[in-house]
Amino acid sequence: MKKNIHSVERVIRIVVGLALVSMAFVGPANLWFLLGIIPLMTGLLGWCPPYAMFGINTCRLGEKK
Repeated sequence: MKKNIHSVERVIRIVVGLALVSMAFVGPANLWFLLGIIPLMTGLLGWCPPYAMFGINTCRLGEKK
């Protein structure tokens, strides 16, 4: 699993994932918090399966050539 997510995108995914997962403890009682596991895990791992399938790699964004 080669990393394919830029560090800024990883931080955004982790924050969004934590916000959704926190709905399990605070807020309305529903199962939407389970969706937060997906961005949280992809952010922590730095690897996104759909990105890998479609050949997308945002790690190289902003690099000087």
